Amino acid sequence: MNTFRMQLRFLLPLVATMLVTAYLALPLMDKLMLHWFSRDVTLRGSLVANSMSDAIEERLADDSTPRLQALFDRVMQDERLVAIGLCVDEGAPLVHTAALPASVTCAQLRQASLQDSARMQLDGGGVQVSVYPVHDSVGQRLADLVLLHDMSFIERRSKDTQHYLQLLLAGLGLIIALITMVVAQLTWRGWIAGARALLSGEGLIAPPTIRNAPELAPLAFDLRARLRNLEDEYRRGLGPETEWTPERLRSLLKSQLRGDELIVVSNREPYIHEQGPNGVVLKRPASGLVTAVEPVMRACSGTWIAHGSGSADAQNVDDHDRVRVPPGQEDYTLRRIWLSPEEEQGYYQGLANEGLWPLCHVAHVRPVFRESDWQHYRTVNQRFADAVVAEARSEDPVVLVQDYHFALLPAMVREKLPRATIITFWHIPWPNPESFGICPWRQELLRGMLGSTILGFHTRYHCKNFIETVDRYLEARIEHEHSTISHQESDTLIESYPISIAWPTEAQRLKWPDVATCRAQVGEKLGLPPNHRIVLGVDRFDYTKGILERLYAVERLLERHPEWIGQVSFVQVAAPTRGALEEYREFQQRVQRTADRINARFSKDGIAPVRLLAEHHEPDEVNVLYRAADVCVVTSLHDGMNLVCKEFAAARDDERGVLILSRFAGAARELQEALIVNPYHVEETAEALHRALSMPEAEQRERMASLRMTIREANVFRWAGRMLTDAGRWRLRERIEARLKQHQTVA
Repeated sequence: MNTFRMQLRFLLPLVATMLVTAYLALPLMDKLMLHWFSRDVTLRGSLVANSMSDAIEERLADDSTPRLQALFDRVMQDERLVAIGLCVDEGAPLVHTAALPASVTCAQLRQASLQDSARMQLDGGGVQVSVYPVHDSVGQRLADLVLLHDMSFIERRSKDTQHYLQLLLAGLGLIIALITMVVAQLTWRGWIAGARALLSGEGLIAPPTIRNAPELAPLAFDLRARLRNLEDEYRRGLGPETEWTPERLRSLLKSQLRGDELIVVSNREPYIHEQGPNGVVLKRPASGLVTAVEPVMRACSGTWIAHGSGSADAQNVDDHDRVRVPPGQEDYTLRRIWLSPEEEQGYYQGLANEGLWPLCHVAHVRPVFRESDWQHYRTVNQRFADAVVAEARSEDPVVLVQDYHFALLPAMVREKLPRATIITFWHIPWPNPESFGICPWRQELLRGMLGSTILGFHTRYHCKNFIETVDRYLEARIEHEHSTISHQESDTLIESYPISIAWPTEAQRLKWPDVATCRAQVGEKLGLPPNHRIVLGVDRFDYTKGILERLYAVERLLERHPEWIGQVSFVQVAAPTRGALEEYREFQQRVQRTADRINARFSKDGIAPVRLLAEHHEPDEVNVLYRAADVCVVTSLHDGMNLVCKEFAAARDDERGVLILSRFAGAARELQEALIVNPYHVEETAEALHRALSMPEAEQRERMASLRMTIREANVFRWAGRMLTDAGRWRLRERIEARLKQHQTVA
């Protein structure tokens, strides 16, 4: 009887909760479905309008109303369209399909489309009205295309969803009630006491206060396995996400990671103070890493630890080598680390850029490994690790380690802060085990990286290479199903996180000059005639970026298609980098010689086909070039991601321009609407250039619109958010497992 009363005390509130949940959930589901379907209808209408715009313009020019009527009748085969009309004034539509009543005027249709719901009633029921302008080739508005979409299917699907939701809630309530009745029949004094302690979280941090019953041990073992399975299912089952924003990232830190501080470690600093002729100048370096990580820091605050490389950096920090940035906003703290010339030469120029960089890129440049460079690399990694410990305000900060300069740092931080959540992101490719085996200190580097809680790469292919490398050179337990490596009693999750950019805000876009102005500015700067075609490359002067290969492709284009001589110029922006290294100096000289040879062959009327801009360009200057270009070429020989292609698409809000992208760049796996090429195949790249320069505007719009949608959804905040979400789940799982171990030990 007592057990039955206990069941009633539990089941009655449960039933009430389920009823209230159903009552609240159904209206919310209706609103969500209406929003989703309205958005889908709008997107489909935009695609229909874009595909019809050229044909409508052509038929209006020919004054061919019957051909327009035939076009509309063919499009009406879409089951979701009720009617189509073409409005040129406020009166009756010039052309319309049969389902649109003759009494409806263009003014009424335009007014209906401006309402919040964009709805009106016809004899057949409710419809959504969408109006799309039709422009001619010079941008003049010719008419308005009106699409009436059938919205009755929303009500039908809403009823189906309500029905299934009610069945789901009823089933869940029944299952929970049955489980509760079974549990109540067990010897609940010991068993339930332990389960309550487990579910309430007691002992996650402090020692447990309740002695576990032996019966809990099988549950603990099973729960550990279930946690991992649920985590895997969660990642695999992630569907379309809402847009990632700085606000969502801040909220995630507060919820998933309890508002813990974020510490970023990188070699390159986001802001550099340089001593100029007119005083100190603040610069932002040309770095894909800074482009990606700096928006994250501005969203989450925290501390960024980096090498102070500017000539005036030391004069612009406080007594603790800190400075608040960006100037005027001061969103986060920059902590600068000072290196001697010998340390910088050995750690950065030596092991990092003469050793690890060519080793990982497999770029046909022989890696150089020196014992002295290795000693400096270890020393600098230890200095940065000590700075992380000094800057941490708690025992479990979130540490985001950036790139190949700090392969040893995660294990060093782990030794001092064992409860820290360390996320290491490797921005460059990871080679196969045979290639990595060249490195004399391969085991030390792998052990250092496995000090991370999470180790991220751009692609699954790089994750696979890393796991195979560990399997080849270390004694470790690898769980391929869960992508985890257990080494020295700690686990590391190996996961892919494709990096991206911060999508431009509306305020930023309003400050951009229009495309015509950008083309005029670039033409005036480079001495190009009006309507001259521009092919653009934007890179650091690095041998992995395929600059020589694209020059060969431009040369081959002019050989095979001489009609482009004097009509197109290739503009290569190449920021100088690592000039102290012989390989880079020789590479820059080789590029210059090749450009001079091509210009000597194909210059016409004083117009050179190749323009090398070998100097640093500010982001606004690069954006003007993006908006002025007809084609952007990214021909990396091997690249982790490459953000130039994403910056180019983000800059083209006019949905014009063509992207040519190397298949060996990580971005090629996401941006399939680009023209994908093998940069080593000169003929293929040359033909892609010809196709891009000849591509109709309608095809350009389709490709660019799809590229922009992909990049906007998968932005840099999503990249950081996925890593931080995984870190939060991983840390919670570790706490629960620690709690289970404590209970078993006490029992």
